[in-house]
Amino acid sequence: MSEDLEIKSSLDHSPHLRMKDSEEQAKVEMIEEELELHTLHRGLKARQISMIALGGAIGTGLIIGSGTALRRGGPLGILIGYSYVGFICYMVMVSLGEMSAYLPNKKGFAGYASRFVDPALGFALGYNYLFKYLIVTPNNINAAGVVIRYWDTHLRVHIAVWMVIFISLVFLVNMLGVRVFGELEFWLSSIKVITLTGLILFGIIVDLGGNPKHDRIGFRHWHSPDGPMGQYLKDGSLGTFLGFWSVMINALFAYMGTELIGVTVGEAQNPRENIPKAIRRTFWRIVIFYIGSVFVIGLIVPRTSQALFIATKKSTGASASPFIVAADLLGIHALGHIINACILIFVLSAANSDLYIGSRTLFALAAEGKAPSIFKRVNGLGVPWPSLILCTTFCSLTFLNVTKSAAQVFGYFTNLVTLFGAFTWMCILYSHIRFMRALKVQGISRERLPYKAPFQPWGNYFALVSTVIITFFKGFDTFIPWDKTNFITSYIGAPIFFILWLGYKFFYRTQVVPLAEVDLISGKRQIDEAEARYKVEVDARGPMTGWQKFVAAL
Repeated sequence: MSEDLEIKSSLDHSPHLRMKDSEEQAKVEMIEEELELHTLHRGLKARQISMIALGGAIGTGLIIGSGTALRRGGPLGILIGYSYVGFICYMVMVSLGEMSAYLPNKKGFAGYASRFVDPALGFALGYNYLFKYLIVTPNNINAAGVVIRYWDTHLRVHIAVWMVIFISLVFLVNMLGVRVFGELEFWLSSIKVITLTGLILFGIIVDLGGNPKHDRIGFRHWHSPDGPMGQYLKDGSLGTFLGFWSVMINALFAYMGTELIGVTVGEAQNPRENIPKAIRRTFWRIVIFYIGSVFVIGLIVPRTSQALFIATKKSTGASASPFIVAADLLGIHALGHIINACILIFVLSAANSDLYIGSRTLFALAAEGKAPSIFKRVNGLGVPWPSLILCTTFCSLTFLNVTKSAAQVFGYFTNLVTLFGAFTWMCILYSHIRFMRALKVQGISRERLPYKAPFQPWGNYFALVSTVIITFFKGFDTFIPWDKTNFITSYIGAPIFFILWLGYKFFYRTQVVPLAEVDLISGKRQIDEAEARYKVEVDARGPMTGWQKFVAAL
């Protein structure tokens, strides 16, 4: 088996090697079939992939962080900012969708960066994304601690107890295997969809006067006290601009996670068909729920409300969400308990999917030989348990709550996650630009691809430049006044990324892959055959029942 692994490894690291005879081809196929038994299982269905992508994206950024955005940018600023960054997010998703539908692999989008750009970039991107999920998982656990304080304002139960319970829960779910994880996450994310739909309807009804005060709010909060735009740090037009820019940064953090669909490719059934479907559905859901939610929040919650959650100030669970703020301001206190319970499900679901993505990212790095080989071990359920254990260990960062406020820790984590996520988006966009150029140079028409991303290539250039600018100026408020702690957490990810990239490049002396030599062939035949087998299995099952069609359409 070890000899077979060495042969397979040498083939993986020689993408331009061509098979010289049929016996060698047969040998490779046998090795790949044997390795497939000791790797991730393709157990995620289309509906599960779509919901996992949606569930991972909808979390603290929207449910909790939107209060900060409203306070600083005002109702119009938050609407424009979230819409602008939403378009950038869409460009990232369709770019990833085109690459993953053509060559779905188990190495994530770091594998695309290695293959289409430079192995050094793939190495840096892989670890950058791993660091993101080593931070964002405890961030969501931390958010759950913030939310739970809505009922435990006197801290009768120590916050550390809640942290242990939440960490144990998400670890157990991930250990049960991808099928259990996928089904559970599907239904948890379905609860998110129902809840957000209800909250948006609640906001519209309340705004039109359907509230205990019978007060028709309309666009009142857009006119007072100083117009639809907020101000931040400074007064006047400069303060208005800084407030809007703060919204852009907040929105960038809020949309982080939509790209995780690229990691689920390795465990997706029929990825050529299911990944594009998931991307199309997820896009519309995010547009409706994100932009719809912030629009409603801007209608029913005044940006001057001191109850809004501000990451730089102390806060309890009661003020963790602008939706709860709205309910309390209108005297609908019972509804606050229901909303808080749903928000708790939101953040725990996000933490659950974050732990899954983190463990799969570390597995992918080990599969490429860029992390210790122990992390590519899996159990009989296809769970990379050493990777899962390491990622779970980092959840102990939430215990910073013992010595610092949950709000302050949330702010630190947000700074780190935003930069790691921004570099991920930039690398995905640039990898896709290189992918399209390689197709053109090698005479392969994009019209023949299973999924063709719209608005290309100009959409990618727009999204890439916009992300670079937002990222470069994301820590502007650390200078007004100077705050060294927030400055470090805002930008520490940049030197880490470039050290990883340049260090790997100089040590292994890697070069940018010439467009004419970009490997667009290896692995494609195996995916074609797997897709054909899957379609035969589906045809053998017969037509779907009405319930199956309904679930599949979700």
